[in-house]
Formats: sequence, structure tokens, C-alpha cells
Amino acid sequence: MLPASFSGVQCPICRATDTRVIDSRSADGGETIRRRRECTSCERRFNTFERVEEASLVVVKRSGLREPFDGEKISRGLIAASKGRPVELADFERLICGVEEEARSNGADVTSEWVGLAVLDRLRHIDEVSYLRFASVYKSFNDIADFEREARLIKLEAGLQAP
Repeated sequence: MLPASFSGVQCPICRATDTRVIDSRSADGGETIRRRRECTSCERRFNTFERVEEASLVVVKRSGLREPFDGEKISRGLIAASKGRPVELADFERLICGVEEEARSNGADVTSEWVGLAVLDRLRHIDEVSYLRFASVYKSFNDIADFEREARLIKLEAGLQAP
């Protein structure tokens, strides 16, 4: 519940900061709160709208550079890794949303390494070939032995016998 008087919301007519909430209602399907206010100085009424602003999610690169989380960047990598594979874009959208949601629950900053591993972990359950392709770029595979090692790990995690 809001106090009857809230200092800080400036009256758009007289610029006084002492206003009072008369009425509050949900708007935009619950995304916004519309407040009807009255200025205690000039007694004029006006509306304010409040929206929740999500904290920005920052990815910290190995170099120390910080940049905003970019789901499109991940999507481009996933699309490239899955070229010619029977994978739906909706699967990637869910994957990216899951990574972003988990990252937000961990705090405002995540490392690029954490993001890459979170993508790989989810991608392995969608398509193993796409996983290997993505891993080859993310983990900087140098030769066929790197592919073999990663394929063995997939088989072991799936409970299959590695050759």
C-alpha cells in the first residue's frame, strides 16, 4: 500500500514534489500500474504510469570487456551449427530464453564462459550433431581427436558404451 502522500513525483503543472495518490489501477494486462495523482500545492490532477524495468544482463568476456546479453548472437551461432539439421527455430528460442532466465537468476553479470557452457548443455539435448559443431567453434577444436573426445563424452553421458 502506498502512503497518502509521496514526495518525489513532480507535478507537471506547478513542479511541486508533494503529490497524493488518489487511485491505482492495473493497465496493459498487468504490465503497468496507472496512478491517478493530485498535487497538494495546486490541487490539479494527473496520471503516472509505472512499469517494471528488468535489470540489464551483462556478459563479461575473457578479455574483461563487458557487453549486454545478446540472444541474437547466440541464435546466429546455433543456426550456423545446425545448418542442414532437423532442428526447429522454436527449440533455439526456448534454449536462449532458458539460458537468459538462468543467467538472470544468477545475478546481473555472467561470464561468456558460463553462457557458452549453458548453451552447450542445452544444445546437447536438442541435437548432438549441432552440439558437436557448436562445441568445435566454442572450444576451439584443433584436430579430429578433439571431436572424438567430445563424441565419447556425449556417449558416456547418454549411458552408451564408448568404443
